[in-house]
Formats: sequence, C-alpha cells, structure tokens
Amino acid sequence: MTPVDDLTRGVIQLTVLIVDDEVNIRKTLSYCLAADGHVVIAVSNPADAMAESRRRSFDLAFIDLKLGEENGMALIPALLSNSPWVKIVVITAHASIESAVEAMRHGATDYIVKPFTPDQIKLLARRIGRIRELETEIAVLRENIQRRGPEDRLLSKNGSMQRVIDTAKRAAPSEAIILLCGQSGTGKSVLARAIHNWSPRSAKPMGIVACPSVPADLLESELFGHVKGAFTGAVREYPGRIAACEGGTLFLDEIGDLAPSVQAKLLRFLQDKEYERLGESTTRKADVRVIAATNAELENLVAEGRFREDLFYRLNVISLTIPPLRERPEDIMPMADAFLAYFCRSNHKSILGFTPEAAQLMTSHSWPGNIRELRNAIERAVILGAGERIGKADLPDNIVRPAGVPAIGDLVPLATIEELHIRRVLANTASLQEAADVLGIDQATLWRRRKAYEI
Repeated sequence: MTPVDDLTRGVIQLTVLIVDDEVNIRKTLSYCLAADGHVVIAVSNPADAMAESRRRSFDLAFIDLKLGEENGMALIPALLSNSPWVKIVVITAHASIESAVEAMRHGATDYIVKPFTPDQIKLLARRIGRIRELETEIAVLRENIQRRGPEDRLLSKNGSMQRVIDTAKRAAPSEAIILLCGQSGTGKSVLARAIHNWSPRSAKPMGIVACPSVPADLLESELFGHVKGAFTGAVREYPGRIAACEGGTLFLDEIGDLAPSVQAKLLRFLQDKEYERLGESTTRKADVRVIAATNAELENLVAEGRFREDLFYRLNVISLTIPPLRERPEDIMPMADAFLAYFCRSNHKSILGFTPEAAQLMTSHSWPGNIRELRNAIERAVILGAGERIGKADLPDNIVRPAGVPAIGDLVPLATIEELHIRRVLANTASLQEAADVLGIDQATLWRRRKAYEI
C-alpha cells in the first residue's frame, strides 16, 4: 500500500476551524471539508476564532495570514494555548520562505499557497486526520503499557464477580454513566479501564482523576481547566482533564471525596456536557463519558449532607459492586500465580510456584487490602524469596500469623484454638461432611460446634 493509498483508505472525522476574511474562501473550504464528513466552523477574524476555540475542541485549523488589518500569525500560539493538540495550517496568497519559517516557528503544522484545489485540501485534511489518529493511539498504548499488569485480565471463577463482569460488558457499548462500588483495592480502576476498552470510545483517551489525591482547591482546575491568571500560580492556560479526554472516557476514582463546589459543576457537566474553565465565563462542550468509583456508601454521605443527592442519582444509572477478595477464595491462587509470573519476569527470577503451606495460608487469609494487598505480598515474596518455591517464611507476618489470631501454645482457652481450627477447615472444604471427616467428628457434632461458635 502506497502512502497515498494509506491516506485515502478512509476519512477520519475532524472538527475544523477556518479563519479567513474572504467569504468565498470560507465557503469553498467549508463545502470541501464538509463533503468529507468533517465538522466545520468558519469565522472571519481572530476574536471570533478565539471565542470558538473556547467553546469547543478543534483538531485542525486553517488560518489566513492576512485578516484585514490583523495578522493571523499571532493567532497560532493563542489557539495552541487553548488546544495544544490542534494542527494549524497557514493559508496565504503572499507566500515567502520567511513567512513559512516564521509560521512553523510559531507552531504551525503546514503551509499552503492560494489558490489551492479541493483535492489539495481534502488530502491535507486526511493526512492531518491520520496524524491525530496515530497520536491518540500512541497515547493510549503508552498509558496501557505503563499500567499493564496481571490484574488487568479480569478473569474470575467466582459467580458474583462473573456477573459483575458480564453486566459491565453489556453496559460498555452504551453512553450510560457507570458507578463502581467496592472496598479499596478490589480492582475498580481495572474494571473501569476494561469498560473503556470494551466501548466504542476505546481508541480515544481515558483520563483518570483520583479525587482524594488532588487538593480540594485544585480539583476544579484539574477537571475543568483554567485560564492564565485564574489563581496564584496559574502562569499558563491548562485545558483540564475533560478537554484532554475529548471523545473518550473520564474515570473519577473515589468520587465521594469531591468538594461540594466541584460536585455542583460536575452535575451540570453530566447533565448538559457543558462546563467553564476556572477564570473564564465562556461555556464549553465536551463529548466525554464518565465512569465513577467509590469505596464509601454514597447514600450515607447524602444523608449526612456531604454529597449532593441529585448528583448521586445522576451517577447511579448503572451501579456495579465488586466483591472483596475474601468473598472470592477461588480467585486467590490463580491471581497469586499470575502475580508470581509477572514479578518473576520483572525481577529476573525463576520461582516455580508456592508450597502447599504457603498456598493454604494465602487462601485462608482475609485480605483486608484485597487485590492490592495480594499483589504487594507476592512482589515482596518474589524479591526476598531464595528458594524454588514461595514458602511460609517468604510471606508477610500478617498473613503467616494475623494480628489477634492465637497460635498453638499461646496462653488462650482451648475453645479459642478449637474455634479457629474449625473455621479454617470449613473455609477449605467443599461440604459440611468433608469438614467433619477432616476434623474426625460426626456431622451432628460439627453442627453443634458451629452453632456454639456462631460460625
């Protein structure tokens, strides 16, 4: 396939801004580009161009160097300040090497001379479209590589988790807001990325904002952006995460920590897809799908007056609750094996697996930190382990002997040891009869022990 064939095999839709003081040029360019399916906005002067750039995100801009009494060259850095990704093509009837060099120095992508043909414009737009597509693909791939880990595979043998994954797959192609609930470390961000990848927006960026990690007074700017001078330290314009995710997905992690002022602005964006940057009054639009996550009970926060009720109902369109790892014991060892292989590769080790004792300890552990705790425990074991297999000695102390859990020989009543032993046997057997056989008692005796210990 030749370079020309590659450019003409399909048209990638762009949002295009035309800035020219000649009405016939504006009409010709608009018709030519619209015929290829591009969204076109045409204006005659820099002031209107800047106003349009503040309302929406552009992929491509055609700028005439002579705009009446004004110079189009000064418009190039101003547009790039608003949208750093926009590709600017200078059009002029007064071409010179000096002006071409100056245009490129100001940030222009290309330079064409009037008069031009429709085919020139169409081919140029298709080339820019391909560049924008490749830039987006590279950004997505880079982010995926940086975040890639064994937990990203989202495989589960647990029925509850399988239902969550199935519902997420069915909801992914829609535009619905999805609220992910569950304890910290259960994999909400992994599921959010999977939903993005399953959606038609997968080729576009996915932005992640961890609400607790951004100071409340800066979170509004992080989401919606700001103009230069909007606050102390705002030395340049910042488009914000919403603008950067145009066409893609924005994941708001731990949304229960949003400040009330930001909650109101987020609600408006969810309802109307409109927002303003901090320090300006121009209303902007953005095509961004939102996925939110929380480890808090938002209903309780609403009752306490800490979370807006209308925002809660707007977020709670499709709600998925990820079960904690302790409720998914069948997933512990498959995940541990995946983490072991991953960390062996990254640490250049060749550990074969886990000893039966280590596997039993991990399976019976309650994992209060969920998948994150399991990942950290395996990474530690791989780094510190010296044998062919991960053994009891390689595991963290809280797994080998959890705080508050007695061991044989401790100065505790015999009933305490018996209760702990019965609980562990029940957790690792498939039926009451199997547990009774392991314990060496009949099923009726085991039933009475369970009742006495409230197991």
